[in-house]
Amino acid sequence: MEGRQAVLELLRSGRPVERLLVARDRRGTAVGSLLKAAEERHLRVEEVDVTELARLSQTGRHQGVIAFGQPQPKQELEAWVAAQAGRKEVLLLACDQVQDPHNLGALARSAEAAGAAGMVVPARRSAGLTATVERAAAGATSYLPWVEVVNLARALERLQQAGFWVLGLDAQGERSLWEVDLPRRLVAVVGAEGSGLRPLVRSRCDELVRIPMRGHVGSLNVSVAGALFLFEVLRRRTTQSWDEDSSRRRGGGA
Repeated sequence: MEGRQAVLELLRSGRPVERLLVARDRRGTAVGSLLKAAEERHLRVEEVDVTELARLSQTGRHQGVIAFGQPQPKQELEAWVAAQAGRKEVLLLACDQVQDPHNLGALARSAEAAGAAGMVVPARRSAGLTATVERAAAGATSYLPWVEVVNLARALERLQQAGFWVLGLDAQGERSLWEVDLPRRLVAVVGAEGSGLRPLVRSRCDELVRIPMRGHVGSLNVSVAGALFLFEVLRRRTTQSWDEDSSRRRGGGA
């Protein structure tokens, strides 16, 4: 993992770290916090020349620090669903073939910050959990459960069976995000850059919603749109009184 904030959160999360490399003579508050976190975990810090970090970097933007360890474990959908049994309020972000790693990382960062319980992505034709994604996520992937599925449409169907309401973000949605109910057990679905949600994924959603806009530009970057979606859910959950009987949601459990 590369980048000061991403590595700092890696250390704070308790995930295993095998090596921690820091550029010689690197100073600053962020590096100081990182070194303190390493000391608390009794990790040896290796000071190396910046050219060595450049040679090892997979992103080209290491910010003077690289950590090596085991990859973030990916969860199976069934295991994730089982872990949510009994929880009345769960938010999950589903990304339909988001291929830009910076966008996928930014979405992970927003999802974790908004309190999402996980992120589900297709195993193919998606950016995947790469070093660039982890750096763009600024450490969020150290906390956010990452679920990879073979077929996203079937995964959404399974989540519906487990009591989740599935809302897809689409510019052609009949109602705006501000108008719809946002049930407690909710899957927020965002589509790929440019093409949006695939037809089969669209058809699997319980409803398609749009973000209202007034300007001339007709669309938003997927990471921005996803962040708006996630934080609208958080806003309602923290500022409104939720009535379980009036919230539309499915019965049943996992």
